Formats: sequence, structure tokens, C-alpha cells
Amino acid sequence: MDWDKLKTFHTVAIEGSFSHAAEVLNLSQSAVSRQVNALEQSLGAPLFHRHARGLMLTEQGEVLFRTAREVAAKLVMAEALLGEAKDKPRGELKVTTTVAFGTIWLAPRIHEFLADYPDITVTLLVVDDRSLDLSMREADVAIWVVPPTQGDLIQRHLLTLHNNIYAAPEYLERYGTPRGPEDLANHRLLVYGEDIRGPVDLNWLLRIGSGERSRRRPTLKLNSLYGLMRAAESGLGLAGLPDYVASGSPRLVRALDTVSGPVFEAYFVYPEELRNSKRIGVFRDFLVSRVGEFPRSAGYAV
Repeated sequence: MDWDKLKTFHTVAIEGSFSHAAEVLNLSQSAVSRQVNALEQSLGAPLFHRHARGLMLTEQGEVLFRTAREVAAKLVMAEALLGEAKDKPRGELKVTTTVAFGTIWLAPRIHEFLADYPDITVTLLVVDDRSLDLSMREADVAIWVVPPTQGDLIQRHLLTLHNNIYAAPEYLERYGTPRGPEDLANHRLLVYGEDIRGPVDLNWLLRIGSGERSRRRPTLKLNSLYGLMRAAESGLGLAGLPDYVASGSPRLVRALDTVSGPVFEAYFVYPEELRNSKRIGVFRDFLVSRVGEFPRSAGYAV
């Protein structure tokens, strides 16, 4: 198959129309249509259903699109690696992680990395509802709080994340400091919302311990760890937060030293094909050095 025609087909499949693909490829619409028609004739199979609302892949088109997408991803990866053959790491680095970790811990530190490597451009993709496909170059590296299930990925344990109970000093002065889980029923509890996604029970504050759990009622439900942190800062109540979230706030103190929440692990993950990438190597080293700055008592471990 002619790669130019395959590339045109791939773009048309993504854009859903000849006109949009023509804009992306900087070609005329008729030229795009001719290349797709020629590819269909050479294969002896229709690749698109054509209708008034646009184009839809046929069953044969779906098969070819999956192959074309893999080829395109491999070429982009090869181009990036060849561009790194020079001495200095350079190019785009797409990093994906969870919303909380990406916005609260990682984003404030990116400027330190870019100060050392100004020829690298970082794109930070924060998602909570799904894992981006690294093998298809949706991202170059990931910081995930569950071990990866995708194949051909390298993973390195990055840190151990601990959860504890936090509150503002004003709240504790007004309502007192709980002495154990049995006291939580008498406090204002700030918990995660109903739409829970994560590797651990984010609402462990409602269930930890054995005493008076049935009487615990949340004062606030909010499906954002950052939002829970800000609510706790305001003095509204007690929140069960990862230590890396609470460590970003000078207005929070640990409220119950004898009780801890669940522990989970974070992993630095990237495709096997990028093993020798200088961009990924320096970013990995940067993360390890910053994680190592935190005392083990704060819940971090390299």
C-alpha cells in the first residue's frame, strides 16, 4: 500500500470528512477524495460509508484504520527518538496523571524541570476517568496509582501515598480534636462525592474504625480532592486526604495521629520503545529527585 494514500485515509477517518481532512493535509478536497478512492480500488473493498452527515468506517475500514493508527504512532515515536540523537534533550513530552496529583503536586514543580531543560515542551494531561493509551502515543509517560495493564510498558515504583485526617486549626479549636474513630460521629466530615473512581476507598473517613460508624454523616460531599482540601482549609470540617494534597496547604494540620487511612502506590510508566529517550530519562530523574526531598513521615518513599 502507498503510504501517502494510507496517511490520507487515516486523516479522513479521524476528521470524519474529506473537507476537514483536506484542511489538515493542506490538499484540495478532490485530491483527498481521489487518494481514498484509489486506495479502495487497490484493496478491492469500500473503506467508508458515505452519507449526508459525513463518513463512517466500514468493517474493512475499521481494520485498516487500526493498522494505520499503529503505523502513524510508530512513525511519530521514531521521529521523536531520531530528534533526540543530539546532545540536549528536546521536543514535546506528554505526561498524563490523575487530576489531583497533576494539579496539586506536579504542576507547581514543572517550572523547575523546564528551567533545566528549556528545549522540552511539557503537555500535562490530567484525567480521572480513564487511562490514556501510551502505546498509541496518547501520552509519552504516565504517573499512575495502579500498576499498568497495557502491554509493552516499563514501570518504576515512584512513591507510596498515605492518607490521613486533616483539619484547619480553627475547626479543632471550635469543635475539639477527635481522640479516636469513635469520636468521628460527633464531627463535621468532608468526604468525596458519590461518583468515586480510584484504586482505594476515598471515603474511608466514614468507615474507618469500629465505633459509631452508623452515626457518621457527611457535612459535605465533593468529588474533587482539591475542593475537599479548600473546604477543610476554611474550617468546615475534617477531611481524609492524601498527604501530598495536605502538604500543599499551610493551613491544615493532622487531626488524629493514631488513625491512618489506606495506602496506595504510584508508578512512573512509559512504553518500552521509549526506553532510550533522553526526554523521559531526565524527567524520570527529576521526579525521583523531587519525591526524595519529602521526609518518609510525610508519606513519600522512592
